[in-house]
Amino acid sequence: MDYTILGRTGLRVSVIGLGCGGPSRLGTLTGRTEEEAIALVRQALDLGVTLIDTAELYETESIVGRALEGGGREGGDLSTKKTVFDEQGIRSVEDVRRGLEESLKRLRTDRVDIYHAHGVRSEHYAYVRDALLPCLEALRREGKVRFVGITERFSDDPHHAMLSQAIEDDRWDVIMVGFNFLNPSARRYILPKAMQRNVGVLNMIAFRRGFSRPERLAQRLWERRLPSDGVDPNDPLGFLVREGGADSLAEAAYRFCRWEPGVHVVLSGTGDLQHLEANAASVAKPPLSEGHLRRHEALIRAAFPDLI
Repeated sequence: MDYTILGRTGLRVSVIGLGCGGPSRLGTLTGRTEEEAIALVRQALDLGVTLIDTAELYETESIVGRALEGGGREGGDLSTKKTVFDEQGIRSVEDVRRGLEESLKRLRTDRVDIYHAHGVRSEHYAYVRDALLPCLEALRREGKVRFVGITERFSDDPHHAMLSQAIEDDRWDVIMVGFNFLNPSARRYILPKAMQRNVGVLNMIAFRRGFSRPERLAQRLWERRLPSDGVDPNDPLGFLVREGGADSLAEAAYRFCRWEPGVHVVLSGTGDLQHLEANAASVAKPPLSEGHLRRHEALIRAAFPDLI
């Protein structure tokens, strides 16, 4: 396992983190029992994973708390989140403070390393900054939170409008950004400024199961204008595997994110130990070749010129 320093936090973290949300939620949404999910968290620690990322919304905090109880807490840095807007409306300062207390109980601890405002939309950012961030900073002074973070709604905000505001304010220790080989726009809009300000960067949505289905990738990419030379219309990203690159598209995706300047931790959300082991092995490998990266950039630039 490789380790790095998470920006200004100074935390020494593994370059791959265990994500406890996504479509799996530690396997609890795909048929795994809670005991199996607890075992997975402990096995992640045994692999050398040090950053565990969960959230109030995921309903996996209690699983993480049980997994880390009895000494395991020393082996992992805890990241959790408070949803600030949903169908019930925008959250108040009281909601945030109460939410942290409830998260601490479920996590069976008296402190989290990173507490995020979760899934913030661009139109809500000013309220989060002006009303809720002072509360998060107060919780940090009280010792219940070590560092404050903010996460975006990547599917609704592919150009990172919210995080662009947050980076300029420079009051967040950690950000969680969507970045992958189908939408690498954070390279243009977010990561350079994050590096300038020494902000810790957690990379979410590095890989989705749909990425490994060539027909779905082809459909999505061929909806756009693509270069004709050297592109397989049925498997447009297959060259990353076929031509001496990665052993699988999943491996290529994780290596692509792992070595992107500005990214500190690539989150792997899974309920399967073999998947986690494979993803950890992927980020331990060297970067993709310059030739592969140039071909990938040309393809994405042609298909999505506003994202690269």
